[in-house]
Amino acid sequence: MDRIASTEQFKEVTNRDSFTVVKYYTTWCPDCKNLDRFIGGIMAEHADKQWFEMDAEQFQEIAEENEVRGIPSLLVYRNGQKVAHLHSKFAKTPDQVREYLNSLPQA
Repeated sequence: MDRIASTEQFKEVTNRDSFTVVKYYTTWCPDCKNLDRFIGGIMAEHADKQWFEMDAEQFQEIAEENEVRGIPSLLVYRNGQKVAHLHSKFAKTPDQVREYLNSLPQA
């Protein structure tokens, strides 16, 4: 998963005409480490989506604008719009993440 390193990069990847999943995390978050244990397999199942991660503390303004209230959170963007938001309390198991991604509207 590529790490977003700038506000400009965030804007570029979220403005694409395909689903872009952004994982908001922090370095000290134990639930983020748990998500990292199983997210690779889910990414392989959803290879049609682009995957990025973003440190919510480093990009606090973007996290606040996108109503990230807990971490990890998985937000999906398309054409510059947030189209889905999986809050941290619902991102604890592979089944929760799969159900979320499978509920996205089809292209």
